[in-house]
Amino acid sequence: MNSSLQADCSRCFGLCCVALPYAKSADFAFDKDSGTPCRNLQDDFRCGIHQHLRDQGFKGCTVYECFGAGQKVSQNTFSGMDWETNPELAKDMFDVFPIMQQLHEMLYYLTEALTLNETKPIHHEIEVAIGEIEHLTQRRASEIILFNVSNIRMKINELLIRTSERVRAEFIHKKYQIKGKVSNFIGAKLRKADLRGANLRGALLIAADLKYADLRKSDLIGADLRDADLSGADLRGSIFLTQAQVNSAKGNAETKLPDRLTHPNHWQKVKQNKKAFR
Repeated sequence: MNSSLQADCSRCFGLCCVALPYAKSADFAFDKDSGTPCRNLQDDFRCGIHQHLRDQGFKGCTVYECFGAGQKVSQNTFSGMDWETNPELAKDMFDVFPIMQQLHEMLYYLTEALTLNETKPIHHEIEVAIGEIEHLTQRRASEIILFNVSNIRMKINELLIRTSERVRAEFIHKKYQIKGKVSNFIGAKLRKADLRGANLRGALLIAADLKYADLRKSDLIGADLRDADLSGADLRGSIFLTQAQVNSAKGNAETKLPDRLTHPNHWQKVKQNKKAFR
């Protein structure tokens, strides 16, 4: 995957730690308003508890992904001028960041779509879309703030849906023995379920039991995998799955992921803790 579509905190001015709000919950230890720096943000714009976020009650930070928008806004849109030294830029920088995040997310999915053999017939359309979105990311802050992101997403989503249909073609008529609405699997018992080629776009899979489930060739774009148990599950060949989604789930050494993704460190901790109690 293109490295420019991966967060590089060393080149960002801690924008996600300042621009975005969050509420005290299971994911965050305290309330924070948008535009207010997190109290854990250091003078060098790095997180002071980055290695201990989960232990300190900031699980939400570990599952956020800016897709490289942070460094794009910091180094490109605002030419390396930070919001602290240049407070007059702060509001525009904080307004641009979430829009840039969405543009980079689209670029991430389109770039993945371009790598798939199944999408060769539409590669040119994908390449054109990538060029158009990349051009938008290069515009001035005053222009980016005025973008109608919903309209842009709608156009890109058409390409992503066509990508999904091509990847899932051999399974698209398969009947799944799953009860309830296709989008709501909160706490569902799907252990060893055959979900090959399943359309799980935006599905709520919070705390679902997906142990040893077969999710190959499934579409997981926007699926909520918080606390879903992927232990032993096979997600090879699944599409539009992000590292942030994987980080939000549970799993183990047996979980099979697409090559571009890695097992989170906290999965290993769970494995080690279980051994300690044997």
